[in-house]
Amino acid sequence: MLRGSLAILAIVGIQVGTAQAAVETGAAAPDFTLTDVAGNEHTLHDHLGSIIILEWTNYDCPFVRKFYNPGVMQEWQKAMADQGIVWLTICSSAPGTQGHFSQEVWKQRMEDWSVVAPVLLDESGDVGRAFGARVTPHMYVIDTEGRIAYQGAIDSIRSVNPDDIERADNYVKAAVEALLAGEEVEITDTTPYGCTVKYE
Repeated sequence: MLRGSLAILAIVGIQVGTAQAAVETGAAAPDFTLTDVAGNEHTLHDHLGSIIILEWTNYDCPFVRKFYNPGVMQEWQKAMADQGIVWLTICSSAPGTQGHFSQEVWKQRMEDWSVVAPVLLDESGDVGRAFGARVTPHMYVIDTEGRIAYQGAIDSIRSVNPDDIERADNYVKAAVEALLAGEEVEITDTTPYGCTVKYE
């Protein structure tokens, strides 16, 4: 039964491995500069002093669509921004792979979904590999001193069903709430789930 279940997960592209992250929780987040779909540059170091959320994305991944189709991810992005939290979405899909689009298509997709956070393009995959991003969505929370406070899954229910969102424990929101309260993040590492990042 387990073998059959793993085969099904492989078909939909879910990552179930527990490979070690490229950057350790508690360590400084790798600095980077990336350009978003509107042509604006974003440097991680420029946001030090703020809590930062990094979200790896692939708009054609069903695990990503789980959160975007009903507008949930966009609501979270806006709510975080209203609290002064920086949310950066990163796409590490290489040219010619799933999730890689032209600038025009990106803009249309973002408009159709009313996306709030900027989408940064990491076509080389260098930034994704530096962080050890393996799936979409793979989430990271960075504290005000630039250290990784949380990394892993967005929540506790590994599915593509939007109905599961409200029932799940949201690890990202929990980490942010702890940081805002000046408390220790209780759950700092989880195994991410989703479609594999389409590196070159």
